[in-house]
Amino acid sequence: MSRLILGTVQFGMSYGIANHTGKVSNNQSRGMLNLCRDNNIGMIDTAIAYGESEKCLGELGVNSFKIVTKLPSVPYNCKDVSIWVEDQFNESLLRLGVNSVYGLLLHRSEQLLEKNGQAIYKAMQSLKESGKVEKVGISIYSPNELDKIFHLYDLDLIQSPFNLIDQRLFKTGWMDRLHNKNIEINTRSVFLQGLLLMAQADIPIKFSQWSSIWTKWYKWLNENDILAVDACLAYPMSFSQINRVVVGADNISQLKQIIKAVSIKSPIKFPNLENGDEALINPSNWSKL
Repeated sequence: MSRLILGTVQFGMSYGIANHTGKVSNNQSRGMLNLCRDNNIGMIDTAIAYGESEKCLGELGVNSFKIVTKLPSVPYNCKDVSIWVEDQFNESLLRLGVNSVYGLLLHRSEQLLEKNGQAIYKAMQSLKESGKVEKVGISIYSPNELDKIFHLYDLDLIQSPFNLIDQRLFKTGWMDRLHNKNIEINTRSVFLQGLLLMAQADIPIKFSQWSSIWTKWYKWLNENDILAVDACLAYPMSFSQINRVVVGADNISQLKQIIKAVSIKSPIKFPNLENGDEALINPSNWSKL
C-alpha cells in the first residue's frame, strides 16, 4: 500500500490558501477516488467537521478504503460523554456507509487534559474494543501537545503537521519517541496548505515578513531544476519513522502530479527552510496577519 493518504477536506468545503475553485465537485471526487484505487492508495482521511466530506464519500462508496476520521470538540457541558461520542461516531459511520473505520482521532487533543478527558478516552477505547475502530489517537497542531498527554494515555495513532518549514515533529525528538513506541505517525500539511506550491509572485503580501524563506526556496528550486511538489513530498517521505503522509488535492490533475512526485526516488539535499514561528506554520493564525 502507498504511504499516501488522500485527505478529503476539499470534498466537503473550500479549503487551502491556493484553492481558487472551492469545494471539489462530485465528478472530480469520484475520479480522485478511482485514481487512488488504481495507484494503491488505500487510505482516506476525513473528519466530522469537514463540512459534507463524509456524506460525499459515503455517496461515492468507500468500502474498499481504510478510513481515518475525527471527532469534533466534545461540548464542555456534555452530560454523558460516552453516549455523545458513540452517537457522533455512529452518525459518522452512517454518512460514510461503512461498518467500521481504521482510525478515530480526537480533533482537539487538549480536550484530553480537560474535565471530560478520561471519559472521552474511555469512550474511544470502547469503540476500539467493540471492533468498530482499529486505532484511536489524536490530531495535533504542535508536538508540544504531546508533552502533557503522552504519559497519560495509550495512543495508537498521531496525526501531526510536518513539512520543509515546520520541522518540529523531528527537531523536538517526538518523531523518534513515537516511532520507538510503535505509535503510527501520519503527517499532514506537506504543502503548508498550498503555500509552498504557489508561484513566488502569487504569495500573499501578508507573508512578506518571511521573504527570506521564499527567496531561498525558489532559488533552490530553480538551481536544482526540481518541481515544488516533488521536493515537498520527498521531504517527509525521506523519514522512515513516518508511516503515511496525508495529501489533499483540488482536482484530478493535481492528484496525478502528487502521485507522480512520490514515484521520484532521486536523493535530494533539501534547503534549510526551517522556521518555528507559529504565525507562519499554523494556518489557523493566518487570518491575524
